[in-house]
Amino acid sequence: MIKSMTGFGRGEHSDGKRNMICEIRAVNHRYSDIAVKMPRKYSFSEERIKRVVKETVRRGKVEVSLQVENLTENDNNIRLNTMVARQYYENLVQLKEELGLKESPTLSLMASLPDVMKVVADVEDEEELTSQILIPVKLACEKLDEMRRQEGEKLAEDLMMRGQTIRELAREIDEMAPKVVKEYVEKMKERIKELLGNEGNISEERILTEAAIFADKSNITEELVRLDSHMIQLVRIIGETGDPDGKRLDFLVQEMNREANTIGSKANHIDITNKMLMIKSEIEKIREQVQNVE
Repeated sequence: MIKSMTGFGRGEHSDGKRNMICEIRAVNHRYSDIAVKMPRKYSFSEERIKRVVKETVRRGKVEVSLQVENLTENDNNIRLNTMVARQYYENLVQLKEELGLKESPTLSLMASLPDVMKVVADVEDEEELTSQILIPVKLACEKLDEMRRQEGEKLAEDLMMRGQTIRELAREIDEMAPKVVKEYVEKMKERIKELLGNEGNISEERILTEAAIFADKSNITEELVRLDSHMIQLVRIIGETGDPDGKRLDFLVQEMNREANTIGSKANHIDITNKMLMIKSEIEKIREQVQNVE
């Protein structure tokens, strides 16, 4: 069954040390585009997150937002850079001697100098932490997929309805097509009589020849058969048990338009033209809906 490209999913998880919330939003896009927003210190898990999301979303623009709230105070460490501190001290002592100063470098001064003391994240085992992060990500993907499937069911119903409408209109055109040639012959005879009166003498054979040429030029049987075949293909793709490809449906709509345009150009009857306009309107609505299919 087809799935929509739009949807939202949210997942939460706590490992005892931190609460993690993942929100995923997906919208239409021609290709697969996944962006992850997360605290920088957990960026080592970004590629794994993208791989998990790709298992659910094959096409579309996806925004993944990961929020992490620490439940303990042991998430950061203060690191002392002794080598940098020593270099500062030696340079300050040298400066004191050269300038003849009495005051010596103090501990408070040394601690305030850049890079002497740093607050760094106390990151645990990256593999273990990534596995915890992926839990809310997978939950969010499940919710997202559920919404996309529900939207896909609505899309499928609409596409099937419009496909059936097109098939019915095409059948009506097919029934009307033979009458077009007969009406053409009658109108041609009336026009000849109107122009030449009773003095004109056009052989029946000549009229039949002109009618045959007209019938050949205006024959739309092949186009109607192909259009009906496209409608059958539309139903088959929508009903596939696997995940159908929206790009295939997009290509199919292009083929529908091609046949519809050909029929419209060959049509020499106002009623057929009107029905073709109705068909093209339905195809355009299908095209718009297909843009939402993954």
